[in-house]
Amino acid sequence: MLRVLVLSTLFPDATRPNFGIFVERQSLALAERPDVALRIVAPRGLPPAPLDRLPHYRGLARLPERETWKGLQVYRPRFANYPGTGGRFHARALADAVTPLLREIRRDFAFDVINAEFFFPDGVAAVELGRRFGVPVSIKARGSDIHSWSGKPAVGGQIRAAAHAADGLLAVSEAMRDDMTALGLPGDRTECIVTGVDFARFAPRDRGEAKAALGVTGPLVLSVGALIPLKGHQIVIDAIATMPGVALWIAGEGPYRAQLAAQIARLGLGDRVRLLGSVAHAELPPMLAAADAMALASEREGLANAWLEALASGTPVVIPDVGGARQVVRDAVGGRIVPRTPDAFAAALTALIAAPPEAAAVRASVEPFTWAANSARLQGFLARLVADRQRAAA
Repeated sequence: MLRVLVLSTLFPDATRPNFGIFVERQSLALAERPDVALRIVAPRGLPPAPLDRLPHYRGLARLPERETWKGLQVYRPRFANYPGTGGRFHARALADAVTPLLREIRRDFAFDVINAEFFFPDGVAAVELGRRFGVPVSIKARGSDIHSWSGKPAVGGQIRAAAHAADGLLAVSEAMRDDMTALGLPGDRTECIVTGVDFARFAPRDRGEAKAALGVTGPLVLSVGALIPLKGHQIVIDAIATMPGVALWIAGEGPYRAQLAAQIARLGLGDRVRLLGSVAHAELPPMLAAADAMALASEREGLANAWLEALASGTPVVIPDVGGARQVVRDAVGGRIVPRTPDAFAAALTALIAAPPEAAAVRASVEPFTWAANSARLQGFLARLVADRQRAAA
């Protein structure tokens, strides 16, 4: 039996049901595998200041310390999040806060390995926890944890030190692995394990019927991602402004909402562009199946689940050449890889709407990306780390 402790500050909760949902899906798939048991520690970073002055954190503060989440045993300890420090103390605070909990867990769940699902602060803290409990550590890089955090003076050194101290590293795409190696992280201990997609949930439907059910009568483009500048929704909105009769729905929430709403109003697109807000993951399949294309103009990505979910739904994607884009869109059947400009997105979307690829062929292009394949490779990777540690100790 392989006993896995998943450490992840990215994990859904009652206040943020879509937050880190890819970690939830991966954990569910791993827990279903024979000879695997796991528990999840999903720490909450809360500032020491009175939370009545910081409404953003009130929901997090009210979450239970432990619960059963979709059949998974989840612990949600607090750690001190010090604003204005550039993250300098986050990893140490996380490790210190979690240590007593891990001692408790270890009494009846002698975990063999710690699997950190984000590089910072999770991965840096996991290395220290692995040292304290004498178990190997895996750290997964997903995108912004490497592209953004590694360049911050306060924590870049911590990330590089943790990478060299960890027993193994994971990347969500081949491009991400290359980026990690370019930053000086150990490429010989980095394995690419791509994410998965739920093919039972995300599947093609009759596009006309799907549109009718949503009240859509013409071409529809869907974008799925947080409302933050790096997701590039502003680029797609500008593209749609040049495409008369085409509607754009944007599923996501975030601090950039007001700016996007102002852009929509300024361009006179209120009748064609909708900001849907946060959409439950279970509500995405009919939208993706109805859309003629999914467009996401991200500045950077690892390998976005939204890409795979669209393609599994038979819907082609228009995306920039970032992260694992070329692993996912290998030919014109899957969509287009284009520059991050409104003109390039408009041209690609116009072409796909005029001559849509067959939905079944689009879906077939991502058939290897299953959660079963993901969890099988992850189990093998973690088991090898445990076996290597045991051999070294013998």
